[in-house]
Amino acid sequence: MKKQKILFWTATLLIALFEGLMPALTSQTELAKEGIRHLGYPQYFGNALVIFKILGVIILVVPKIPSRLKEWAYAGFTFNFIFAMISHAAVDGWNLQTFFPLFILFILGVSYFYYHKLKQG
Repeated sequence: MKKQKILFWTATLLIALFEGLMPALTSQTELAKEGIRHLGYPQYFGNALVIFKILGVIILVVPKIPSRLKEWAYAGFTFNFIFAMISHAAVDGWNLQTFFPLFILFILGVSYFYYHKLKQG
């Protein structure tokens, strides 16, 4: 049980760092704005995405949030990573940056797997 908690919290905190803290701190930088423009999205989309990422991270990290809401947050992040990969592939072709969202999706999968393991036990 202790190993499962460590794996869950490690994966979940990595997601919180990559998808909550970093976007919150960097979303208004010129580099971030250019990244959104480069992919063909309007600026307001980037702003909305950051808000939903922060809300999703809060939902995943706070233990007393209902399970149904956590499932929606996991699903939202899954769609986000899949569409990020598709966007990068469509604009820049297949390169390392294209596959980075899948790496983060794997970490999310670890969090999701151990979330359910801990709920059972």
